[in-house]
Amino acid sequence: AQFYLTKTPSQCGWKAKTERKILLQNNKDKGTKSGRGSRKQLFEEYMRTEDVSAGLERGELIKGVLRINPKKYKEAFVPSPDGSADIFLDGIAARNRALNGDVVVVKVLPPEQWKVLYQNVVIIFEQKHSRAASGFLKFLPNKNFAMFSPVDHRIPRVNVPLVDCPADFVSRPGDYENVLFICRITHWPADNNFAEGRLAKTLGQAGEIEPETEGIMTEYDVDFSEFSEEVLNCLPQDLPWSIPAHELSRRRDLRKECVFTIDPATARDLDDALSCKQLSDGNFEVGVHIADVSYFVEEGSVLDQIAGKRATSVYLVQKVIPMLPRLLCEELCSLNPLTDRLTFSVIWKLSPEGKILSEWFGRTVICSCIKMSYDHAQSMIEAPDKHFSAEELPPCSTNHRIHEIKEAILNLHNIAKQLRAQRFESGALQLNQLKLSFSLDKESSMPQGCYVYQYQDSNKLVEEFMLLANMAAAHQIYRTYPELAILRRHPPPQSKMVDDLQEFCDQMGLDIDLNSSRGLHRSLNENLGNDEYAAARREVLTHMCSRAMQMASYFCTGALKDENSFHHYALNVPLYTHFTSPIRRYVDVIVHRLLAASLNCGPPLSLSLEEVHKLASHCNDRKTASKRVQELSSELFFAVFVKECGPLDSEAMVMGVLDQSFDVLVLRYGVQKRIYCNVCLKAVHFRKVGKRPEMTLVWEQADPSKESTQQEISIFTLLNVQLKADGAPMKYSAVLKRPSALI
Repeated sequence: AQFYLTKTPSQCGWKAKTERKILLQNNKDKGTKSGRGSRKQLFEEYMRTEDVSAGLERGELIKGVLRINPKKYKEAFVPSPDGSADIFLDGIAARNRALNGDVVVVKVLPPEQWKVLYQNVVIIFEQKHSRAASGFLKFLPNKNFAMFSPVDHRIPRVNVPLVDCPADFVSRPGDYENVLFICRITHWPADNNFAEGRLAKTLGQAGEIEPETEGIMTEYDVDFSEFSEEVLNCLPQDLPWSIPAHELSRRRDLRKECVFTIDPATARDLDDALSCKQLSDGNFEVGVHIADVSYFVEEGSVLDQIAGKRATSVYLVQKVIPMLPRLLCEELCSLNPLTDRLTFSVIWKLSPEGKILSEWFGRTVICSCIKMSYDHAQSMIEAPDKHFSAEELPPCSTNHRIHEIKEAILNLHNIAKQLRAQRFESGALQLNQLKLSFSLDKESSMPQGCYVYQYQDSNKLVEEFMLLANMAAAHQIYRTYPELAILRRHPPPQSKMVDDLQEFCDQMGLDIDLNSSRGLHRSLNENLGNDEYAAARREVLTHMCSRAMQMASYFCTGALKDENSFHHYALNVPLYTHFTSPIRRYVDVIVHRLLAASLNCGPPLSLSLEEVHKLASHCNDRKTASKRVQELSSELFFAVFVKECGPLDSEAMVMGVLDQSFDVLVLRYGVQKRIYCNVCLKAVHFRKVGKRPEMTLVWEQADPSKESTQQEISIFTLLNVQLKADGAPMKYSAVLKRPSALI
């Protein structure tokens, strides 16, 4: 009943009840004898590898990443290779023991044979899910095993041997009702709804930040262990470390230039710096200077291996799980102020309009004159004529006056505005969703407040030059290594989802052009108005558009034969990579090595095409996991904040309407919640006007003699909601507040 970009069977006109009966009968017909007594086989046996290869070759089978609906765990999807509607897998049996994120092979009947939608996983091609989960134990009388129930309902319940449980679990099971455990699935038999596994660890009380955080990281296979002595021995041992004279002689010396960093105020891993000076001809020399991590991380070393395995730093709300040891992240590589640091630079001669007149790449040495926060830079942008005193800014080098730094920032800002306007005019697209930030207690790390992060002109300034540097690096390494370059591609959105969204926008009377990235960007930013209602509607539409988008991914150029498939849809550029964050992303380290080799200032890369291809795939997996962990960390802290500081009131906008509930975007906090129609309501009337779902809520009156008041709910309706903690740990609900007319 809700507007979905991917249609489920009930929305396509099939009879869901009949279908479920047939599927159940199919499962009954597959009953087999297994082990002692009669056990019905609930899942199909996996197809033989050779048959899978042949089926994929003939196009009878489809390979893709399984996505399980977090709100309805019996629904799963696999993307269609042609970008049309996702392949829908109905029920647990259909996904055949695969877990979220696994690469699966699916057998799909052609549409003319869809008497019943019966598509199923025939083999798990590659296990991507860690098979680890956090959850709770339940005692089962007269059994030699306990039941483990994962917090994530997409993961099956698991039978674990009692010997794994705490010693007093059998005699005092109630003591462990609120204790989180880590369980690892070891086997999932074809004749059992439940998997088998072993308890790995007792985490602690549910609802507490550290046990919950460890559970999240374990489930997504984040390595948060301390670095071993063997790894630390790869680092410089003679501290304090200084740049060797022979290394200085091989680099372009920029230590006398006005170079500075602009980062979040709390950042410790400063991996990029900027410089800008006006030339006598009216043009500008602009430099992007990136920490030279590859100087310290030798290819093939133990340090390199662990960095490659981690692939990315993971930014939790309360801490960072670094890709590299902190001695590198926060000291030797970090571009800290007033300190000589090794860098890899790209320096352009730019016109005032941002046109590239010349470009230089090379290894350099810098000495940052000041560590600016985004707020510091923003204050200069907003007050260009103001004289800033030393007390208003962080410590600054005596070799460069504050006025000189301010002029550089203002010039960069003006060029960045030109670059940004040109990017969007040529077809770039940016779908920025609301991002929640927290203020934490210094002692306990508990959330004291939260707010939606404000993206300022200073953020845009840095972003434009990082994008320019990444594009320049992509062209340089692809030009030199057309088979070995590691780039980043972004496919266009799925065509079926775009068509559905366009139809929805047309029905809602919205002037939204989804035919191109340029059209969509213009529509969202120019066609919706500028008042608060328009801003809220823009946020909801941004969420809807994001669902249709495919994920960007790393790839090895030699593994894709069609150069058109290198294209980055959102940026609308032919070649793109990541070069600017080697402290926190392993791909950037590889790009630095390729750059150094291409410029004859570093050894040739020893990796083969197949190795670069596997590395790109691994980095994609870890980036996806890291993104999800960061989202869950934010959700965890917000749930704690609601519990400690709630209930919280906010305005919200309706995103989707079902028959007994509706989804909203809570505007003050940027979170999405489902509101159920089960409080203080006399009646709920759901209907569809064309394909547009609508609902009428009939509120009970405190005074029975008065007539009931009705409230209309449809997509883009503005409402007042309240967020409040539930009884269960880490759970909170959104409740619709009674309309003011009834108060």
